[in-house]
Amino acid sequence: MRAKILEAKKASLEIAASSASARTAALVRLSEILLKRKKDILAANKKDCRAAQDAGLKESLVSRLSLTDAKFSAMIKEVTSVSQQDDPVGKVLSAMLLDKGLVLSKISVPLGVICAIFEARPDAMVQISALLIRTSNAGILKAGKEAKNTVAVLFECIRDSLRSSQLPEDAIQLIETREAIQNLLQYGSMIDMIIPRGSSSLVRYIQENSRIPVLGHAEGICHEYVHKSADLRKAVLICKDAKCQYPAACNAMETLLVDSKIAGKFLPQMAKALSGVELRCDTKSYSILRKKGFSVKKAMASDWKTEYNDLILSVKVVGSLHEAIDHINAYGSKHTDGIIAEDNDAAQVFLSQVDSSSVLWNASTRFADGYRYGKGAEVGISTSKLHARGPSGMEALLSYKYVLKGNGQIVADYIGPNARPFLHRKF
Repeated sequence: MRAKILEAKKASLEIAASSASARTAALVRLSEILLKRKKDILAANKKDCRAAQDAGLKESLVSRLSLTDAKFSAMIKEVTSVSQQDDPVGKVLSAMLLDKGLVLSKISVPLGVICAIFEARPDAMVQISALLIRTSNAGILKAGKEAKNTVAVLFECIRDSLRSSQLPEDAIQLIETREAIQNLLQYGSMIDMIIPRGSSSLVRYIQENSRIPVLGHAEGICHEYVHKSADLRKAVLICKDAKCQYPAACNAMETLLVDSKIAGKFLPQMAKALSGVELRCDTKSYSILRKKGFSVKKAMASDWKTEYNDLILSVKVVGSLHEAIDHINAYGSKHTDGIIAEDNDAAQVFLSQVDSSSVLWNASTRFADGYRYGKGAEVGISTSKLHARGPSGMEALLSYKYVLKGNGQIVADYIGPNARPFLHRKF
């Protein structure tokens, strides 16, 4: 493990000195190689999916693992989008004239060596690698064992793209065992950030067992709140998309809150649209839906804090906007939460008082995604408030340094009764 980390560290210094054009060429080449090897990649993925099903893995996990034609096309789009993004490295973020001939600049720089751990999401490997290359970082990647065959082919494609663009192929490293993660966590001084993408237990394990800064989220308990002013037709469409479009995603709706004033009318419409979704209801929503002939279950206290990643939805009737906000702030995971309302004032209160990394108005929670947010791709979604928050793209893999350029100035000239004054002029 130490050898891999040292190789990645050396490669991080080399790629940090590379040109933007070389990194763009590597990303363009990566898209070409992936397309050329599509048949190999999908064949390896089918093998992984069959093994996962034979092993009895949950359907939601197999869904995440499966690399469909649509997902493959999306993966290519993300690489292409990242390649077309402006180069973020070496940008002057701000500049100030401290005094004549004394200029201070704040410059964007790569973080260095990033470790990313992801379970059952082979496309995440390509997303993260593309962003690492674009931002001049090196990466040590660990996929779940269930994706090993797919990841092996993708790893070859990524290394080929680096090599053919005269960039260090060791800038992307692959580790394969859980024991390797435990070993890696001991090298905090040599790794600049770790990104865990997977189960809440994985994320918590990383957070609790390493001093390496962590970017990510432990859970995606996302809400949609249907306010009394909501357009019910619009609300049904949004809720169906938020729950059913891809229920295994971390930004899928897990809890639906409905204002008591429209619950009797809205809930039957919603239940009909969500046919096939298991509804776990509080007392009021249970009563409304049972009287209309729907088969529903009674929710338990644990349902309000459960990420299902499946066609299961907890439903609760609330008496007011503030009760909805209080519920979300108490049980949510600070990931993504939305309000469906035509009342502008109510929406603004919700957007300002819900403490989540993404808050939405009249839109599906499924929009909370790096590609959809125009970032090209994402390394993950962060529920932290430090460094990066929400769907995190290139900006999450960058830091900055201060560069001061002078012409012989010394601090002594700026101290004392005859001190020379600073200009502190921004430009």
